[in-house]
Amino acid sequence: MALDGWKERLFRRYLFWACRPARVRKILPRPGAAPAARHFHKNRIRAAALQLELKLFRNPMDYVEEMHRRVKEAVAEGAQLVAFPEMNNLQLLGMLPGIEQAAEAAVPNPEAAGGKAQGDDGITLADVIFYVGPVMEPLLKTTFSTLAAVYGLYIMAGSFLLPDGEKMVNRAMLFGPSGELIGTQDKVHWTLPEKEWGLTRGRRFNLFDTAVGKLAMPVCMDATYFETFRLLERRGAEVVIIPIANPEPYNYWLALRGIWPRVQESPVYGIKSALVGRLLGFELTGRAGIFAPLELTPDGSGVLAEVEPFDGEGMAVAELDLEALRQLRADHPWRDSNEALYRRYFPGIYKNVDQTECCEQR
Repeated sequence: MALDGWKERLFRRYLFWACRPARVRKILPRPGAAPAARHFHKNRIRAAALQLELKLFRNPMDYVEEMHRRVKEAVAEGAQLVAFPEMNNLQLLGMLPGIEQAAEAAVPNPEAAGGKAQGDDGITLADVIFYVGPVMEPLLKTTFSTLAAVYGLYIMAGSFLLPDGEKMVNRAMLFGPSGELIGTQDKVHWTLPEKEWGLTRGRRFNLFDTAVGKLAMPVCMDATYFETFRLLERRGAEVVIIPIANPEPYNYWLALRGIWPRVQESPVYGIKSALVGRLLGFELTGRAGIFAPLELTPDGSGVLAEVEPFDGEGMAVAELDLEALRQLRADHPWRDSNEALYRRYFPGIYKNVDQTECCEQR
């Protein structure tokens, strides 16, 4: 074996050692050592949408401590449900030597890379994820599982670029107050860069019945299409969480194509968490926030709370009244519903969603 091959094997073993779950558990409080979230009320919950500034961490334990800091801030505001942003593992790429230089080169170049993003050395983003993803995943699950158990709350940990067999997925994860992994959601609608990266899309939208309501967590681009929220709302979703990492300069009107109109079309509470900063040749911008149907916001704006800067750290916190939402649904003065369209259109586009359930609910 060539020397470079030995170096690669030794370095990967080092990464597994540096990211081992035992190290994570050692630096985080033990369950019961920190004040837990208040008792879950079946109709009223307090949620926090986090906005994270993208930082590259050479030491993975610095990442763990950063996630812990943000959870503690949310708990201090009374949050029982905390939402992290899309691609919330990009920070861990800082473990790789020379990543700053590689990030400048690793921009989408379909003609040179056969439709995939690659750097000058021919290494694609998918190559990087397949190499370091198995190292990241145990650390990520241990971090957010432990934090959820320590503080007794629900954590939507954001989504992560990870390998799944021979596929690369953009997968969101939801953890419960005992530290259990409640479920996952793979991004269904990809962006053009994700298509070029070779990302595999999810095939269905999942719904989770929890003590803080019926939750769903489609990812970023999934909120661009009205069908996502309509399908979930008709299955009973009450809170839809959208983690984003939006790769474009901030524009208020362009950003409005996402969660705000979806919440008005299909009455649910919406939570948007955001990753902002620069990496891989992209500028990520956004404003984390918590949204509701117009009738359920005091000023009639549809916004319960929103982070002010689009390019810096922040947190939006608000209380969600699930009983008021259910009453609004029952008595809504206008409901945009077209059963014939749903039956003709949805099954062909979203084949793996239970169309009978979606289309027969009234």
